[in-house]
Amino acid sequence: MEQYLGYSESDLQKLSGYWTAKEISQQPDCWAQTAAITRECEAQIKCFMDKAYSYPNLRIILTGAGTSAFAGRSLALGLSQRLQRRVEAISTTDIVSNPNQCFAENIPTLLVSFARSGNSPESVAAVELANQSLAECFHLVLTCNADGQLYKRCKNDKQSFALLMPSETNDQSFAMTSSFSSMMLAAFSVLMYGNAYTKEIESICKCSAGLIKDLNTKIQDTANQELERVIYLGSGGLQGLAQESALKLLELTAGKVVATYDSPLGFRHGPKSIVNKNSMIVVFISNDPYTRKYDLDLLAELCRDNIAARVVAITAHADELETRADVIRVEGMENATDVELLFPYMLYAQMYSFHRALALGNTPDNPCPTGEVNRVVQGVTIHYLYDYLK
Repeated sequence: MEQYLGYSESDLQKLSGYWTAKEISQQPDCWAQTAAITRECEAQIKCFMDKAYSYPNLRIILTGAGTSAFAGRSLALGLSQRLQRRVEAISTTDIVSNPNQCFAENIPTLLVSFARSGNSPESVAAVELANQSLAECFHLVLTCNADGQLYKRCKNDKQSFALLMPSETNDQSFAMTSSFSSMMLAAFSVLMYGNAYTKEIESICKCSAGLIKDLNTKIQDTANQELERVIYLGSGGLQGLAQESALKLLELTAGKVVATYDSPLGFRHGPKSIVNKNSMIVVFISNDPYTRKYDLDLLAELCRDNIAARVVAITAHADELETRADVIRVEGMENATDVELLFPYMLYAQMYSFHRALALGNTPDNPCPTGEVNRVVQGVTIHYLYDYLK
């Protein structure tokens, strides 16, 4: 019988945590499958992206709601640096409520939509509003559900390219894990098409599979500590991951743990007030040598303050750290970019959220059984604003 995150399948079924544990654990395999899918679609991707990239002033918007929005936030800055193009992250929830502001510039635009189910009300609405607002708009749809409204809407549209993730990434659990990470990998691969990242993806998969196995007991022990506040910090794209990490903990604990995020530099400007003796602070350390200096400065400061119950540093260069913090070393990634580090770094946050939920007596697969929050958002009315669009 399979085990996931230290629990047997039967125990996980009793705890209502089977899908969450399985979907966290399966991610390295899903990433390898996702990379294979993009390779198989190389010709179609080239044809679509060549058209979009033919516009020198192309604006790229990464969009989604909730976790899907944070996928874009995690990738935007790294992609902008690599592509030498304008790449922004704007959530569908912002686009749908404020299309005139989000699409104020009528310039060629590539809207990259992240959507696990493709059935969230804002998903299709954001696509339609983009088409109404812009004279030239392309759509790259990354989704895990072949039956979703978004996939059906875009798969045969000449201005769209819809890429379907491996079927197992259509997470059955409440919280997005393998869907989030696989769509991120696909976005990076498609937008950076023509560049071979086979070795880098293999390294990501290898080190991440090892982390899941090696860190599980340590993370479980940490999650058993009674802490009421958790703060995730990261610079650049790692701040997007920090935001997703905070959301994951809020979701799986049903808000029983206060979770927030910031950048290491921004944290000093007021948000640091949240730290008390029942807090844990997790710092995602950048591999960029310049950015890393700011991360390490704050890490040292947090340890000197000696207020938080626990300070954790997630890093690929542990040998450089002289700190009282708990150090989680991601081995074999010393030369990785921060985009590559997103994948192993996210595992710590996902695993901690899972184990913390169980420690609190929550049911990870359905942390809000009373229905106030749902796997696919409900209760959203899309208001059609044709008369108000310029």
